[in-house]
Amino acid sequence: MKNRGRIVNTLNFILPDDRLPMIEWAGWWDKTQARFQKEGVPEHLSREEIREYLGLDMLRQFWISPKGQAYRNASAEVKKVSDTDSYIRIRDILYPMDAVEMRRAQLEKLKHLHDNGDVAIWITLDGFFWFPRTLFGIEDHLYAFYDEPELMHRINSDLADYNIYLIEELCKILKPDFMTFAEDMSYNLGPMLSYEMFEEFLLPYYKRVIPVLKKHGIIPMVDTDGQLEAMIPWLQEAGIEGALPLERQAGVDVARMRDMFPDFKIIGAYDKMVMKHGEEAMRREWERLLPVMKKGGFIPSCDHQTPPDVSLENYRIYMKLMKEYCEKAVK
Repeated sequence: MKNRGRIVNTLNFILPDDRLPMIEWAGWWDKTQARFQKEGVPEHLSREEIREYLGLDMLRQFWISPKGQAYRNASAEVKKVSDTDSYIRIRDILYPMDAVEMRRAQLEKLKHLHDNGDVAIWITLDGFFWFPRTLFGIEDHLYAFYDEPELMHRINSDLADYNIYLIEELCKILKPDFMTFAEDMSYNLGPMLSYEMFEEFLLPYYKRVIPVLKKHGIIPMVDTDGQLEAMIPWLQEAGIEGALPLERQAGVDVARMRDMFPDFKIIGAYDKMVMKHGEEAMRREWERLLPVMKKGGFIPSCDHQTPPDVSLENYRIYMKLMKEYCEKAVK
């Protein structure tokens, strides 16, 4: 089976006939990449080329942000949002309408490979918790749910309109296989907001965007770090079908998740902290994940970026074991 088919089928609970996908959803830390290159990976390779050099399947991510070049060029004072007036002032340098056009050459270069099944395409869009936080700042954002509720709705309504525009423009070139809303709205003990806040300030905007994604056959998922299990019913209510990265250090248990939410799609879950300890420790971690891998709807991958304390030798062992267990999962 070709790469794209493996990814789409696995996410849709159809086990491939050869093996599960072998991917890393997160790009490596620059220090990790530098270590790999120092220990033998050719220095001229791009990050994507390094993935394939080490044996990973072709997966290309496009993160299309409401913050274009004009925003990046603005001063810190201009970028700060604290009230409606400051948002109105900054709005003209947000939501760039040429964001897809600027990526057209890259997308068209990949279109043949995508249509032929050789590469899977994944897009990331700013989500309705993440984006206001980047405008207000972390602490002020949490106060804004109470102090600036009308502004929070205005920002998320504008973002929903923009995300819908991006999806429609992108799908004129090619249709991605899955997407993630960047959110990071959970931490090691659970969600950073209550269900009531989610229901009022996020849910209406998910419900505007997700039908457009599904119209185009794009699987909607969420990227949220930390302990997300309590939040899964909220996500499902919004129409979100899955999540990543399922961090083990936050206590996420994929077996428990699969029992409680049997149709929820998941990516990640492999405890990155074991990788520096060698083959035996890594094999135990694969054994922990294997029963869930066999049930479908789960693409195993590091539960966040591979840390720089992982040697190239250990990473090659990780890849060897990934192939072994991705084959075992379909037997």
